Amino acid sequence: MASVWSQAESSGRIYYYNTVTKATQWTKPEELMTPSERALANQPWKQHTSPEGRPYWYHGETKQTTWEMPEVYKNALAQSAQPPKPQMPNSAPQFVAGGANSFSSQPQQRDRDDYGERIGQDRQIGYGQMDINGARGVTFDTQIDPNYATFEEGEAAFISLLRRQKVQPDWTWEQTMRATIKDPQYRALKDPKDRKAAFEKYAVEVRLQEEDRAKERLAKLRTDFGTMLRRHPEIKHYTRWKTARPIIEGETIFRSTNDDTERKQLFEEYIIELKKAHIEQEAMARKSAMDELVQILKGLDLEPYTRWAEADSMIRSDNKFQEDSKFLTLSKSDILTAFENHIKSLERTFNDERQREKNSKARRERQNRDRFLDLLSELRAAGKIKAGTKWMSIYPDIKDDARYTNMLGQRGSGSTPLDLFWDVVEEEERTIRIVRNDVYDVLEDKRYEVTPKTTFQEFLALMSTDRRTTSISEDTLSLIFARLQEKVVRKSEHDQHANERHQRRNIDALRSKIKHLSNPPITASSTWETIRPQIAHMEEFKALESDDLRRQAFEKVIRRLREKEDDHADRERSSHGKRDRRNGHYDPRDHGREARHRTPELDIYEAERRKAMADRERVYSTKAGATGLSPPPIPVPRSRERDRHERLGSRGEGRSERDRRGHRYPSDLEHTPRSARGEEDVGRERERDRLYATRPARGERELDYGDSRAGGAGGRRRRG
Repeated sequence: MASVWSQAESSGRIYYYNTVTKATQWTKPEELMTPSERALANQPWKQHTSPEGRPYWYHGETKQTTWEMPEVYKNALAQSAQPPKPQMPNSAPQFVAGGANSFSSQPQQRDRDDYGERIGQDRQIGYGQMDINGARGVTFDTQIDPNYATFEEGEAAFISLLRRQKVQPDWTWEQTMRATIKDPQYRALKDPKDRKAAFEKYAVEVRLQEEDRAKERLAKLRTDFGTMLRRHPEIKHYTRWKTARPIIEGETIFRSTNDDTERKQLFEEYIIELKKAHIEQEAMARKSAMDELVQILKGLDLEPYTRWAEADSMIRSDNKFQEDSKFLTLSKSDILTAFENHIKSLERTFNDERQREKNSKARRERQNRDRFLDLLSELRAAGKIKAGTKWMSIYPDIKDDARYTNMLGQRGSGSTPLDLFWDVVEEEERTIRIVRNDVYDVLEDKRYEVTPKTTFQEFLALMSTDRRTTSISEDTLSLIFARLQEKVVRKSEHDQHANERHQRRNIDALRSKIKHLSNPPITASSTWETIRPQIAHMEEFKALESDDLRRQAFEKVIRRLREKEDDHADRERSSHGKRDRRNGHYDPRDHGREARHRTPELDIYEAERRKAMADRERVYSTKAGATGLSPPPIPVPRSRERDRHERLGSRGEGRSERDRRGHRYPSDLEHTPRSARGEEDVGRERERDRLYATRPARGERELDYGDSRAGGAGGRRRRG
C-alpha cells in the first residue's frame, strides 16, 4: 500500500508532506521509518551534532549528555540492524540514503565521481583467471554497495572507515580517497560532496581531540614542572632561565619533554607566579607597616598645624620605629602620606570641635537675646518704654540686670541691646501712628493750627471735644503735641533762614546795581544821599524792606572802592621805593604803607590747599629718603650773596683760595663791564640763568644723580 507521506527538501533541510491532509512536519513519520529508526525512536537517548561537527548523545529525561554512545543505544541499534539486501540492475527502485532511488541515480553518480573513483569502479570489473585453453574470461565483481536507512548511519559508517584506515587530519582529500576507495564502506555515502564533508568533519573532530590531549598533557606537565621548581628554593622571582636551566636539567620531569621552548614557557609561568606572590607579600608587609605607623602617629603629640620637618624628626626618633625592620619597606613618600592623612584627621577633629563651640556660642547668645527681649517686654508692659523713649531713660533700670550684662561683649552676628531696644520703640511708634492720624484729622476738621506759643492744656482741651480722641491717654497726647510743636519750631526756623538768604541775595543784587552806575559813576567819595535818588526807582531797591539794608549795600560798595584805591597807591609807592633803593635811597615810612593791604576775605579752599601742600612735601621727603641722596641745595638769592661779599670785602678778609685764584661771584659779574669779561664767562652766566629759570618747583624737584646734562628738555637727567 502506497504511503500518504512524501519526502521533500527546503533550503537543504528535509521535511515531510502528507498528500491527503496537506500537512507538513520536520519529524519523519512512523510509516517511513525503518525498523532501526523505530527501535531508536523509543529510546530516551537521542543523537545530535555539536557546532564543531562532533556527535554526542542527549538523554531527554535526565538531561544528561555524553560524547560516547550509550550501551542502551548500541544495543537498540544492533538489534534493529538488518543485513543489506543485494539489488539487481533490473530490480525495482527503492529508497536509499540521500533521498533518491538506486536505479535513477546510478548514471548520475558515475558522472559526478572523479577520476580516481571511476578507476576504482573499473577495477571492480576485471578479467578472470585464464582457463586451460589460455583464454582469459571476463568476470564481474559481485560486490554490492552498502545501503543505510538514514544519512546519519551512512555518515557514521564512512567516519568509521576513516578511523580504521588511520586517516590523519592533515591529509588532503586525494590522499584520503586513495587510502579508502577500495573499502566497501567508502560507498556508504553516495554523493562525493557528502563524503568530502564527512572527511572534513572527521578532520575537525580529530584535531579537537588532539588539542584536548595536548592540553591535558601540557596541564599535567605544568603541574609536575611547578612541583619540580618548588623543590629548588634557590630559584627566586628574579632568576632567569639561563641561570635556572643548569639547576634543573638533571630532573626527570625536565627530560619528560624535548621541546626547550615549552620548558622555558613553563619556567616563565612559574616565575610570574613567584613575582605575583612577592608583590602580594610586599603589599601586605607595607600595609602592616602603614598601620603600625598610624598608631605611632597617634601616640605622638602632634597638632593640626605641626610641620613635616618637625614631625619627621619625631617619627624617626621613636624607639618602635627604629627597632622594627618592617618600617624599612616604607619610603619617605609613604611616611609623608601617612603624616598628611593623620594631620587631615586632626584638622577635621579640630574643625568639628570649633564648629561645636561656635554652635554652642551662637545658641548661648540667642538665649541671652531672648532673655533680654523678655526684659524689654516687662519694661514695655510697665510703661517705661513708649514711643519716643530714649535709651538713657531705661539704662538705670537695666544696667545691673543679669539679662542685660550677659548681652554685653557678644560679637556674633545677632543684634546688640541697643538694636533690640530700638526695635521695641519702633513697634511703639507704629502703634502711635494710628492715633496720630486721628489727632491730625481732628486738627484739620477744627481748623486749628499749633504754634510755638500753643500750650499743652489748650491742645488737650481741643482733643477732649472730639469723640475720636477722647479715649487717647494723656501721655500719648503729650508726646504727639511735643512732636507737633517741635515740627512747627523747626519749620519757623527754616523759614527764617530762607528769608535771610533771600535778603542777602537782594543786598548783593542792589550792590551790583550801585557798582555799575554810569551817570554819574560811583566813587569812593560818593555819599548815600547823592546815590539814593539814582537807585530809588530800581526793583532791587524796592525789594529791600528797610533803609538800613539798602545803606548796608551802599557802604559795602564804598569800602571795596577805597580798598582798591589803597592797593593801587601801595603798588605805586612800592615801585618807586624799589627804584630808590636801587639808586641808594630808602624811606622807612614806606614800610608802614606796604603793610597795608585789602580786607581779607574768607577762602573756602584754604584748608584743602594746605593739605595738598603738606601731601606734596611728605611725598617729596619720602622719595628723597628712599633714594638715599640729599636734595640739591636751595639757591641763595643774589642780594644775600652780594651782602655777604660786601661784608667780607669791607673787612678785607674771608676770601677763600678760590677768590685769590680769580673766581668771581655773581655780584662781581653784575658790576663788571661786559667788555671786561671774556666770552666764556658770558656764556657760563647765560647758561646759569637759563637753568635757574627752568628749574622745577620745590615740591617737584628732581634729584641730581651726578650725570646732569643741560638739554632742550629742561635739564633732563639720565642714569647710566
